[in-house]
Amino acid sequence: MTRVDPLPPTQWPPTMRDALAAMNPPVRRHAQIPTDGRPKGLNVLGAFAYHPELARAFFTFNGHLLSATSLSPRQRELLILRTAVLRQSEYEWAQHVVIAGDVGISRSEIAAITEGPDASTWSEVDAALLRTADELVADGVIGDATWATLSAELSTEQLLDAIFTVGAYETLGWMLRSFGVELDADVREYLAGRD
Repeated sequence: MTRVDPLPPTQWPPTMRDALAAMNPPVRRHAQIPTDGRPKGLNVLGAFAYHPELARAFFTFNGHLLSATSLSPRQRELLILRTAVLRQSEYEWAQHVVIAGDVGISRSEIAAITEGPDASTWSEVDAALLRTADELVADGVIGDATWATLSAELSTEQLLDAIFTVGAYETLGWMLRSFGVELDADVREYLAGRD
Protein backbone atom coordinates (compact mmCIF):
# COMPACT_ATOMS: atom_id res chain seq x y z
CA MET A 1 0.00 0.00 0.00
CA THR A 2 1.41 3.35 -1.07
CA ARG A 3 1.74 5.82 1.79
CA VAL A 4 3.51 8.55 -0.18
CA ASP A 5 2.78 8.88 -3.89
CA PRO A 6 6.01 9.33 -5.85
CA LEU A 7 6.19 12.65 -7.65
CA PRO A 8 6.09 12.32 -11.44
CA PRO A 9 9.11 13.85 -13.23
CA THR A 10 7.00 16.82 -14.37
CA GLN A 11 6.59 17.79 -10.69
CA TRP A 12 10.21 17.36 -9.64
CA PRO A 13 11.83 20.54 -8.37
CA PRO A 14 14.77 21.76 -10.49
CA THR A 15 17.15 20.81 -7.66
CA MET A 16 16.10 17.16 -8.06
CA ARG A 17 17.39 17.09 -11.59
CA ASP A 18 20.68 18.50 -10.30
CA ALA A 19 20.74 15.83 -7.59
CA LEU A 20 20.62 13.09 -10.23
CA ALA A 21 23.98 14.27 -11.57
CA ALA A 22 25.53 13.17 -8.27
CA MET A 23 25.03 9.53 -9.35
CA ASN A 24 28.08 9.93 -11.62
CA PRO A 25 31.19 9.72 -9.43
CA PRO A 26 34.25 11.75 -10.43
CA VAL A 27 36.31 8.54 -10.67
CA ARG A 28 34.56 5.55 -12.19
CA ARG A 29 35.91 2.02 -11.79
CA HIS A 30 33.06 0.25 -13.53
CA ALA A 31 31.12 0.80 -16.72
CA GLN A 32 27.85 2.64 -16.43
CA ILE A 33 24.86 0.37 -15.90
CA PRO A 34 23.08 0.00 -19.25
CA THR A 35 19.90 2.03 -19.64
CA ASP A 36 18.93 1.53 -23.29
CA GLY A 37 15.87 -0.70 -23.55
CA ARG A 38 15.73 -0.93 -19.77
CA PRO A 39 12.96 0.09 -17.40
CA LYS A 40 13.34 3.52 -15.87
CA GLY A 41 12.05 2.65 -12.41
CA LEU A 42 11.05 6.24 -11.66
CA ASN A 43 9.00 5.58 -8.52
CA VAL A 44 12.05 5.49 -6.25
CA LEU A 45 13.29 8.75 -7.75
CA GLY A 46 9.82 10.25 -7.34
CA ALA A 47 9.98 9.42 -3.63
CA PHE A 48 13.39 11.10 -3.32
CA ALA A 49 12.04 14.14 -5.24
CA TYR A 50 10.33 15.30 -2.04
CA HIS A 51 13.79 15.97 -0.55
CA PRO A 52 16.33 16.91 -3.25
CA GLU A 53 19.08 17.78 -0.75
CA LEU A 54 18.88 14.31 0.78
CA ALA A 55 18.65 12.84 -2.72
CA ARG A 56 21.91 14.55 -3.74
CA ALA A 57 23.72 13.24 -0.66
CA PHE A 58 22.41 9.71 -1.09
CA PHE A 59 22.99 9.69 -4.86
CA THR A 60 26.60 10.75 -4.31
CA PHE A 61 27.06 7.79 -1.95
CA ASN A 62 25.06 5.42 -4.16
CA GLY A 63 26.97 6.54 -7.25
CA HIS A 64 30.16 5.41 -5.52
CA LEU A 65 28.63 2.07 -4.58
CA LEU A 66 27.38 1.40 -8.11
CA SER A 67 30.21 2.80 -10.21
CA ALA A 68 33.34 3.40 -8.13
CA THR A 69 33.27 0.58 -5.58
CA SER A 70 36.40 -1.51 -5.16
CA LEU A 71 34.18 -4.61 -5.24
CA SER A 72 33.49 -6.28 -8.55
CA PRO A 73 30.02 -5.58 -9.99
CA ARG A 74 29.12 -9.22 -9.30
CA GLN A 75 30.15 -8.94 -5.64
CA ARG A 76 28.20 -5.69 -5.29
CA GLU A 77 25.03 -7.22 -6.74
CA LEU A 78 25.26 -10.31 -4.52
CA LEU A 79 25.32 -8.03 -1.48
CA ILE A 80 22.48 -5.82 -2.75
CA LEU A 81 20.23 -8.71 -3.74
CA ARG A 82 20.77 -10.55 -0.46
CA THR A 83 20.03 -7.37 1.48
CA ALA A 84 16.84 -6.93 -0.56
CA VAL A 85 15.79 -10.49 0.34
CA LEU A 86 16.50 -9.97 4.03
CA ARG A 87 14.62 -6.67 4.11
CA GLN A 88 11.79 -8.03 1.92
CA SER A 89 12.27 -5.11 -0.43
CA GLU A 90 10.52 -6.13 -3.65
CA TYR A 91 11.53 -2.86 -5.29
CA GLU A 92 15.26 -3.28 -4.63
CA TRP A 93 15.10 -6.94 -5.58
CA ALA A 94 13.40 -6.32 -8.92
CA GLN A 95 15.64 -3.44 -9.94
CA HIS A 96 18.79 -5.39 -9.15
CA VAL A 97 17.61 -8.62 -10.76
CA VAL A 98 17.58 -6.54 -13.95
CA ILE A 99 21.25 -5.62 -13.33
CA ALA A 100 22.37 -9.06 -12.09
CA GLY A 101 22.43 -10.67 -15.53
CA ASP A 102 24.73 -7.92 -16.79
CA VAL A 103 27.35 -8.77 -14.18
CA GLY A 104 27.44 -12.53 -14.61
CA ILE A 105 24.90 -13.69 -12.04
CA SER A 106 22.90 -16.53 -13.57
CA ARG A 107 19.18 -17.09 -13.10
CA SER A 108 19.90 -20.14 -10.95
CA GLU A 109 22.19 -18.04 -8.78
CA ILE A 110 19.50 -15.34 -8.49
CA ALA A 111 17.14 -18.04 -7.19
CA ALA A 112 19.84 -19.31 -4.80
CA ILE A 113 20.30 -15.83 -3.32
CA THR A 114 16.88 -16.27 -1.74
CA GLU A 115 18.09 -19.53 -0.13
CA GLY A 116 21.11 -17.78 1.31
CA PRO A 117 24.79 -18.50 1.86
CA ASP A 118 24.30 -22.19 2.62
CA ALA A 119 22.96 -23.03 -0.87
CA SER A 120 25.29 -25.45 -2.65
CA THR A 121 25.68 -23.02 -5.57
CA TRP A 122 28.17 -20.73 -3.92
CA SER A 123 31.94 -20.59 -3.83
CA GLU A 124 33.41 -19.96 -0.40
CA VAL A 125 33.85 -16.24 -1.10
CA ASP A 126 30.37 -15.77 -2.61
CA ALA A 127 28.85 -17.55 0.39
CA ALA A 128 30.84 -15.26 2.70
CA LEU A 129 29.53 -12.19 0.87
CA LEU A 130 25.94 -13.37 1.29
CA ARG A 131 26.63 -14.22 4.92
CA THR A 132 28.06 -10.71 5.35
CA ALA A 133 24.67 -9.27 4.45
CA ASP A 134 22.94 -11.75 6.76
CA GLU A 135 25.19 -10.91 9.71
CA LEU A 136 25.19 -7.16 9.22
CA VAL A 137 21.40 -7.01 8.91
CA ALA A 138 20.82 -9.37 11.88
CA ASP A 139 23.65 -8.39 14.23
CA GLY A 140 25.25 -5.22 12.91
CA VAL A 141 28.66 -6.94 12.71
CA ILE A 142 30.43 -9.39 10.42
CA GLY A 143 31.09 -12.58 12.39
CA ASP A 144 34.61 -13.91 12.96
CA ALA A 145 34.37 -16.88 10.57
CA THR A 146 32.93 -14.75 7.77
CA TRP A 147 35.53 -12.06 8.43
CA ALA A 148 38.34 -14.61 8.19
CA THR A 149 37.11 -15.81 4.78
CA LEU A 150 36.56 -12.31 3.42
CA SER A 151 39.76 -10.78 4.75
CA ALA A 152 41.77 -13.59 3.13
CA GLU A 153 40.32 -12.62 -0.27
CA LEU A 154 39.37 -8.93 -0.07
CA SER A 155 41.36 -5.80 0.70
CA THR A 156 40.44 -3.49 3.55
CA GLU A 157 39.05 -1.10 0.93
CA GLN A 158 36.79 -3.85 -0.40
CA LEU A 159 35.65 -4.76 3.11
CA LEU A 160 34.64 -1.15 3.68
CA ASP A 161 32.72 -1.09 0.40
CA ALA A 162 30.96 -4.35 1.34
CA ILE A 163 29.83 -3.00 4.71
CA PHE A 164 28.61 0.29 3.26
CA THR A 165 26.83 -1.43 0.36
CA VAL A 166 24.75 -3.49 2.77
CA GLY A 167 24.10 -0.42 4.93
CA ALA A 168 23.02 1.76 2.01
CA TYR A 169 20.63 -0.81 0.60
CA GLU A 170 19.24 -1.65 4.01
CA THR A 171 18.45 2.04 4.49
CA LEU A 172 16.99 2.32 1.00
CA GLY A 173 14.82 -0.74 1.73
CA TRP A 174 13.54 0.95 4.87
CA MET A 175 12.48 3.98 2.85
CA LEU A 176 10.89 1.97 0.04
CA ARG A 177 8.87 -0.19 2.41
CA SER A 178 7.94 2.63 4.80
CA PHE A 179 6.71 4.84 1.94
CA GLY A 180 5.06 1.86 0.25
CA VAL A 181 6.83 2.62 -3.04
CA GLU A 182 5.29 0.31 -5.60
CA LEU A 183 7.26 -1.41 -8.31
CA ASP A 184 6.98 0.47 -11.58
CA ALA A 185 4.94 -1.12 -14.35
CA ASP A 186 7.91 -0.91 -16.74
CA VAL A 187 10.07 -2.94 -14.33
CA ARG A 188 7.34 -5.58 -13.94
CA GLU A 189 6.91 -5.82 -17.72
CA TYR A 190 10.65 -6.08 -18.30
CA LEU A 191 11.05 -8.89 -15.81
CA ALA A 192 7.96 -10.71 -17.11
CA GLY A 193 9.46 -10.57 -20.61
CA ARG A 194 12.64 -12.29 -19.41
CA ASP A 195 10.81 -15.39 -18.16
